[in-house]
Amino acid sequence: MQAERFSWPVRVYWEDTDAGGVVFYANYLKYFERARTEWLRALGLSQERLRLETGLLFVVADTSVRYRQPARLDDALEVTVELRERPGRASLLLDQQVRRGDVVLAEGRIRVGCVDATRFAPCRLPDDLLERLLNPPRA
Repeated sequence: MQAERFSWPVRVYWEDTDAGGVVFYANYLKYFERARTEWLRALGLSQERLRLETGLLFVVADTSVRYRQPARLDDALEVTVELRERPGRASLLLDQQVRRGDVVLAEGRIRVGCVDATRFAPCRLPDDLLERLLNPPRA
């Protein structure tokens, strides 16, 4: 599937690092989460509005991360999101990267599921949401 890559800037702060000034490994997942949230916002989808209006939530169902090089204190990073394949009935498969310039520091593959907010049972992605994901608005 040919998808547009969404990008979100992140700065590495002291709180993101370990005693050596290197980004703690779990914080890459936080960077991925922020970029996914902003990607949805760029598509006109507020996660809170989705919950309130439809009773649906997105939850991470599966993730894998490959760490290639460390990010360090004060680095200016770019976190990307790409839809990996056509969305399934209740999930999305996304590829994400954390980059410093042209250098890929970490790569992630994340499966996000759509669930009912009260039962946490899988739910079909609404048609209008699928339409936005497959045909994002042009800037």
